[in-house]
Amino acid sequence: VNTASECGYTFHYEGLEKLHQKYRDSGFVVLGIPSNDFGGQEPGDDGQIAQFCQVNYGVTFPMASRMKITGEDMHPLFRWLQFEKENGFADFPVTWNFQKFCIDEDGWIEKVIAPSVEPESELIVEWITQPKLF
Repeated sequence: VNTASECGYTFHYEGLEKLHQKYRDSGFVVLGIPSNDFGGQEPGDDGQIAQFCQVNYGVTFPMASRMKITGEDMHPLFRWLQFEKENGFADFPVTWNFQKFCIDEDGWIEKVIAPSVEPESELIVEWITQPKLF
């Protein structure tokens, strides 16, 4: 999930933490990746971001260092996530903060969830809990 502390969707941290707590023992991992690329809504440094997330939302899931996710100097992870020529599946442009990439245990992108969809939505919970066919 690309995150931002000053976004209208920042409350998603709470739902992401609930998912992390509920499903982590079954191998599910939430990874927060802060970015300042949309609206300048993540201006802090890594320490400030981590403190904000922990103090305001009790975040215990892993948070990466702040990354560029757009433009020519985007982080290689987001180049892979967003472009079919990199991931071999499809183009998934990041449209705003809190876009959610559902990646299976083998590293395949299975679902991309719009920023407006709350973490505890049926769409996400079903993806986490449904049995994998292969």
